Amino acid sequence: MRRGRRIAVDVGDARIGVASCDPDGVLATPVETVPGRDLPAAYWRLVAIVNEYEPIEVVLGLPRSLKGGEGPAAAKVRAFARELAGRVAPVPIRLVDERMTTVTAAQGLRASGVNAKKGRSVVDQAAAVIILQNALETERTSGQPPGEGVEVDD
Repeated sequence: MRRGRRIAVDVGDARIGVASCDPDGVLATPVETVPGRDLPAAYWRLVAIVNEYEPIEVVLGLPRSLKGGEGPAAAKVRAFARELAGRVAPVPIRLVDERMTTVTAAQGLRASGVNAKKGRSVVDQAAAVIILQNALETERTSGQPPGEGVEVDD
């Protein structure tokens, strides 16, 4: 397991959830929810978070269908990841499977008594936490960085 903090990003149309982990890669915690409708402002805020946390990598959740295929949502995240990679280089960006993370996060928040209106503002952070925990566990068990790397556009 590589030592170093990681940032996870759950990209949505309206909101972008952000989570971070400790330098030992043990525990993921929520950071904030970035408004996603104004993309220039969202990129600016994500770059600021990366600069503040100084991660060894940024992990983005890649939405796939239950059968593993990719649709329009995955294409949007791939484009978002390429743009973000250019803005945070040399910090690498990795795409990891995020199937069911938002559903799992919403269920967990409901189970803990968070109401639906309040939950919308934190469900994306909770999904980012799940994405990061899954990525950390994948690396811990495989010994390899999780998911696939994103190349920086020239």
